[in-house]
Amino acid sequence: MTGGGESVDRRPAGEPAAKAGLIGGAYRPLADADVKRIHETVLDVLDRIGVADPIPVLRERALARGCRIDRGNRLCYPPALVEDAIAGARRDIVCYARDPRHDLDMSGTHVNFYGGGEAVTMFDFRTRAYRPSTLTDTYDLARLSDRLEHIHGYSRLTIPTEIADQRVADINIAYASVAGTVKHVSLSFAQAEHIGPVQAMLDLIAGGEGHFRKRPFCHAGGCCIISPLRYARDNSEVCIAATRLGAPVWVIAAPQAGTTGPAALAGTLVLCVAEALAAWLLVELVAPGHPVIVGAWPFVADLRTGSFAGGGGETAVLNAAAVQMINSYGLASSVGAGMSDSKLIDNQAGYEKGLSVALAALAGCNGVSEASGMLASLMGCSFEAMVIDNDMLGCVQRAVRGIEVTDETLSFETIRAAVEGDGHFLRQPQTRRLMRSEYVYPHVADRSARLQWEQEGSPGILEHAHARAAEILSTHYPACIEPSVDRKIRERFSIELAAERMRPSPPR
Repeated sequence: MTGGGESVDRRPAGEPAAKAGLIGGAYRPLADADVKRIHETVLDVLDRIGVADPIPVLRERALARGCRIDRGNRLCYPPALVEDAIAGARRDIVCYARDPRHDLDMSGTHVNFYGGGEAVTMFDFRTRAYRPSTLTDTYDLARLSDRLEHIHGYSRLTIPTEIADQRVADINIAYASVAGTVKHVSLSFAQAEHIGPVQAMLDLIAGGEGHFRKRPFCHAGGCCIISPLRYARDNSEVCIAATRLGAPVWVIAAPQAGTTGPAALAGTLVLCVAEALAAWLLVELVAPGHPVIVGAWPFVADLRTGSFAGGGGETAVLNAAAVQMINSYGLASSVGAGMSDSKLIDNQAGYEKGLSVALAALAGCNGVSEASGMLASLMGCSFEAMVIDNDMLGCVQRAVRGIEVTDETLSFETIRAAVEGDGHFLRQPQTRRLMRSEYVYPHVADRSARLQWEQEGSPGILEHAHARAAEILSTHYPACIEPSVDRKIRERFSIELAAERMRPSPPR
């Protein structure tokens, strides 16, 4: 059986061993009875505690549907309304890319990986120190993602700290992102009114006014819940305005166990799912039937200090359980995994990232965010870490895919031929045929013999990753925006990424 329960390999001949959209869902940390109890408690929370500070349009639509406002200005959702809304939810969700080969199926338990985060520093390989992140980093990270095959979409990983004006920053981040990759891009906005100019820019890139909506290659949303159980006005407005793009809207709720959520992991899971459903209901009630990617992102605090803890077994199992709950509703799921607390690209970063990403993927998460490049509890990012994480994601995808059991793969005749022949399988036709479709090969993980490694100077994975990142960033300048269109964009908008920075430097 595969990770998704299928017993036949239906992939076309020659298809790679790992790709976007593989079927997950084999890992289920919650028993069916647990899912039922959590769901019932979630309904109680939404009905009997409610969510404070709904924006006016949500308040109006919710009251018209039978919700109520309690004395604390808390919007309370009747269980029947929640369950009826879930039953009629939009489930055929696709995130389009400019290159259709990179379209992302966000339905069922299809698994996809992308970056994400809002780090304010970048790790410098040469100094082994952090420096403030810039708009150029946003562009370079997009270019790097464009060439890393196991990173399926791009979301800003860093903040351009040199741009103080939020409107200018949102426009420039969107520009740098879509200029650097043809993969699907996830956008963030500080204010709802920032979406309009970005949509106009995306229309120019897509071919004219209204063209972007025909095949939207970006989507947007916001963290519209402040834990515990309060709507955030600005981000709520962003989520509603983002529906105008015609693309799925992402919503995120992220209580932190022990601080903004209960110390009991089950309690934080209840709170997180309740908040995520409240975020989804915000869009569903205001724009019925609009596709939404539901981010139940349970975080964890180190209770010795109260500080954020992105790594660890608690975060990993909470993520997987949150995915299981959102998937049980048939909604598109998102979690943040790969959020290492390590400041270095070291063993700690490796085990924290690998554990949390693998469990989220095996649980069947449609969009595993924070999955590449992030360090220092989401405060730092690294080109080298992205390259290493790409290898890790390929391994995780291969685990998600599982093992196909067919008459051919059971290999009886192949075993007989090897036994009766030269005693090994290297020359068997099956070996050559399956070399690419059955196996994933790392780019920077070292599988060489020890003597060869010593002769090459005993390099570590960080050195290999730096060399690969440098090679990509020095040569890969994708022409994602037509030059004539780029000129129009620069005439109309305050683009702070110099055009000269978007092509290779002349030889010295």
